[in-house]
Amino acid sequence: QVQLVESGGGLVQAGGSLRLSCAASGSISSINVVGWYRQAPGKQRELVASTTTGGVTNYADSVKGRFTISRENAKNTVYLQMNSLKPEDTAVYYCHAKRVVATITSYWGQGTQVTVSS
Repeated sequence: QVQLVESGGGLVQAGGSLRLSCAASGSISSINVVGWYRQAPGKQRELVASTTTGGVTNYADSVKGRFTISRENAKNTVYLQMNSLKPEDTAVYYCHAKRVVATITSYWGQGTQVTVSS
């Protein structure tokens, strides 16, 4: 099992910045992909950014150039630096980890609220 705990959400004005953190614990040695998803009210959960153990990153078009995903392996922590925030970035942000061995297993954090005021 893998446990994911997010932190760093909050209220910020448009144009501001926030950094989300996701601390992982448990059986993390075989995790292949970690990332961030978000879900706004009335909308489906969507991928924001992800990174693989090989260092390949992927971003949603809506956040490219503004958000950066990074990982600190010594702390088993993944970060999402969010700059130039917009009101449309308002959502609950979820940390996600995926293990791809014989099957695919996904793990989710509890989510952290990000609210961007105009």
